Amino acid sequence: MKRFICTWAIVAHTLFLFSQELFVEAESFKHKGGWVVDQQFMDMMGSPYLMAHGMGEAVDDAYTDVEFPEPGTYHAYVRTYNWTSPWSDHDGLGKFALYVGNKKLSSPLGCTGTTWDWQYAGKVSVKQPKTTLRLKDLTGFNGRCDAIYFTRDKSKLPPSDRDALADFRRDQLHIPSEPLCAGEFDLVVVGAGVAGMCAAVSASRLGCKVALINDRPVVGGNNSSEIRVHLGGRIESGPYKELGNLIKEFGPEKGGNAQPAHYYEDQKKMDWLLQEKNISLFTNYHVNAVKMNGNRIEEVIAQHIETGERLSFKAPLFSDCTGDGSVGYLAGADYKMGRESREEFGESTAPETADKMVMGASVQWYSVDSDKKSGFPVFDYGLNFNDMSCEKVTMGEWTWETGMNQDMTTDFEQIRDYGLLVVYANWSYLKNRLTQNDTYAKKKLGWVAYLAGKRESRRLLGDYILKEDDIRKYVMHEDATAATTWSIDLHYPDPANSKYFKDREFKSIANQMNIYPYPIPYRCLYSRNIENLFMAGRNISVTHVALGTVRVMRTTGMMGEVVGMAASICKKHEAMPRQVYWYHLDELKSLMKEGTGVKGLPNNQQYNEGGTLTEKPELK
Repeated sequence: MKRFICTWAIVAHTLFLFSQELFVEAESFKHKGGWVVDQQFMDMMGSPYLMAHGMGEAVDDAYTDVEFPEPGTYHAYVRTYNWTSPWSDHDGLGKFALYVGNKKLSSPLGCTGTTWDWQYAGKVSVKQPKTTLRLKDLTGFNGRCDAIYFTRDKSKLPPSDRDALADFRRDQLHIPSEPLCAGEFDLVVVGAGVAGMCAAVSASRLGCKVALINDRPVVGGNNSSEIRVHLGGRIESGPYKELGNLIKEFGPEKGGNAQPAHYYEDQKKMDWLLQEKNISLFTNYHVNAVKMNGNRIEEVIAQHIETGERLSFKAPLFSDCTGDGSVGYLAGADYKMGRESREEFGESTAPETADKMVMGASVQWYSVDSDKKSGFPVFDYGLNFNDMSCEKVTMGEWTWETGMNQDMTTDFEQIRDYGLLVVYANWSYLKNRLTQNDTYAKKKLGWVAYLAGKRESRRLLGDYILKEDDIRKYVMHEDATAATTWSIDLHYPDPANSKYFKDREFKSIANQMNIYPYPIPYRCLYSRNIENLFMAGRNISVTHVALGTVRVMRTTGMMGEVVGMAASICKKHEAMPRQVYWYHLDELKSLMKEGTGVKGLPNNQQYNEGGTLTEKPELK
């Protein structure tokens, strides 16, 4: 199997020389030090960026070599954002400085303003065109830098409008107007979480040439060391007990949320993919455009998150395993967000009136013991903690949940940032102001996620929408596939947290209804209006209530395995996903009976939920 890394020279994408200006993308710095590349919000703010995620301790400098067009005096602008501004008028704590050579520019950055914008950093006299740019973190509290622009004309600013800025970037970086061709494939899978991994491997083992695209350097999605969520749900359940054997091949042996990085066995997952000869893996590429031919996707276009290189992927079939339904959204697929009304699908658990509430995103964290007392900066940015309202804990996992009343796509940067804010503010209170804080004196933050783990956003609509009664009354469908086993697990703002932080909650509670293992209809795994689009993961065709059970990762992995099987049938018969249901369902059932995983491996996936019903409801 091939793994693709951008081959463009770093320096060629870091800067291009013009007579009066120099433009540098921060994410393309050759040496990133302790700064991290954050691509989660590039569809909203236009670009990935570098972030100083130090948990209150300044991170090592990021630096890169550049060449100015000529000696002279330049004015420097930096695109940055004061991320605490939605909650506080104070100068933000994400402060950093820009150095040109050994010269520190005059203005501190990242601590003022209320939006992503170009901040004036000062002027610098350049005597030697070849020099080094350096970003120095001053706080360790998530300062962020998108790009740096040097101009001889102080009045000449890059645009701030997202679309105009995108054109400006392409011009400055000489990125071709047309993407390079990455190749032609039988199936393109977007998203290498557990669902996407299984879809790609299943299809490849059945003879498909597959491209697997992931916008992070590691695979595994929520089950990676970057987010750290356990694999939930059961395998070896339902009518097709061989489904899920794939997960035995790569699944971590240890369970639990917010545990040390090695629990999630990133390299094991990567090695598992790399051994597949029919898969081409493209890490660090984010799909942000599609080309359509009527109601079919002809190609998807992905941008490298560090270099900006754009690649085009063509195939007769695509699978959206992004979680957010991003490919479907770009293609114009029908989708839903939020909670349906009780009347719309006859769901007793749904609210009487439809609304926009979703299950939130978790920024997980934990603390570690130290040999001596350790301090933590006072962090006071719009949250008023006291001995009653603070959370007296040493770690936070799934219950630390934000954004339930916001849009998980367009508002996601603020949702993630609020997750960071409450972790830092609560920890600061425990360390500095709690009346009895002996428990915390010798503890320090050991890990805080900067990639938030989402539960819900867009749900792409298929020929069937799975609903509560299907599951609770065990309504069987002829196209039954992988079984969902997790309880109908729906999250709501925690009333105890709402008491102190009404409409700004950061804790959740769960309402769980046990179910008997229920096979998901195949018609939930392809789009009803985009002919050649599969989906697997939390973005499949279900109501909000039904999402409460299908969203966990062993279940989504089995969905992916079924999608890979269906893709192989499509290739064999030159068919589309819907036609598998119409004409080739028996063939799909035969493949599901066999599975695509290695048989006979032990089921060491011990972390499963309890309370699954042992007796079927009355069959309908």
